Amino acid sequence: MKEQLIKAMQRNQIIDLIYMSKGGEITKRRVKIIIMTDGIFQAYCFVKHAKRTFIIENVLAISPVIIRKENVVV
Repeated sequence: MKEQLIKAMQRNQIIDLIYMSKGGEITKRRVKIIIMTDGIFQAYCFVKHAKRTFIIENVLAISPVIIRKENVVV
């Protein structure tokens, strides 16, 4: 999981993640990783509209967000 998070951070990529909080609550978050240190990472959370700190061990799944731009011909 850590390697996937590092790649997402290096690519400046927005990801969806399934996360388990300290209290055991499972949530889905859309984040952009800012910085990683030993065992934790700080990211901008688009759900909460704020910076949040996440524990790498508590990340259950990761999925990249693919944004498609459609061309409109007038």
